[in-house]
Amino acid sequence: MVVNLVAAASSWERLVIWLPALVVGTGIVGAVLILLGRAFAATVRESGHPKWVYGGLVALVGVVVVLTWLGVSLPRE
Repeated sequence: MVVNLVAAASSWERLVIWLPALVVGTGIVGAVLILLGRAFAATVRESGHPKWVYGGLVALVGVVVVLTWLGVSLPRE
């Protein structure tokens, strides 16, 4: 019984220690995604052909999905 309480306290303490890092890390990732999204939106707006940009993005995602589905992997050094 005492061992279980120690293990529970240990995991709770670990959570309390890691929670600020998790919150800050999530905030940083969110901020970077917002900045990249705004930059992409500005690039598409300034582009003369936004349909080409969206078409290229869809084609790139399609190629990645198909190659992943086929099991193609990049060579490793």
